[in-house]
Amino acid sequence: MQPVARHLTAVLRVALGAVFLYAGMLKISNPAAFAGSIASYQVIGYVGTYVVAAILPWVEVICGALLVTGWRARTAAAMAVVLNVVFIVLLFSTVVRGLDIDCGCFRQGGEKTSAWTAIFRDLMLMVAAGFIYRKGTR
Repeated sequence: MQPVARHLTAVLRVALGAVFLYAGMLKISNPAAFAGSIASYQVIGYVGTYVVAAILPWVEVICGALLVTGWRARTAAAMAVVLNVVFIVLLFSTVVRGLDIDCGCFRQGGEKTSAWTAIFRDLMLMVAAGFIYRKGTR
């Protein structure tokens, strides 16, 4: 791999990992608020909302930690791609259904992030994760 590509991959890996760590830690610190954000999507029931609110932040933290440390980075990048695809589909479904909700991606109960802004951000994160996956060591 070219030195520039190797350094770019490392920078993207650490930056993406930091984003996932940050997002996961915020959700872990306030799981009830995150469950409320999930409920606003209106795609799963009451119990499912709390199950997802309990599990998803830890998945994000693990994915972020793997990306930052570089251990199993390709696996973590693949997880990040899948997570971002799911997030994008869910956000797009809110646009189609006319729901005006906060994405719940980072701050819970703070200033609302539009679905289109969150979709664009998730697309950029997905592209970065795809780049890391492709350029990562096998």
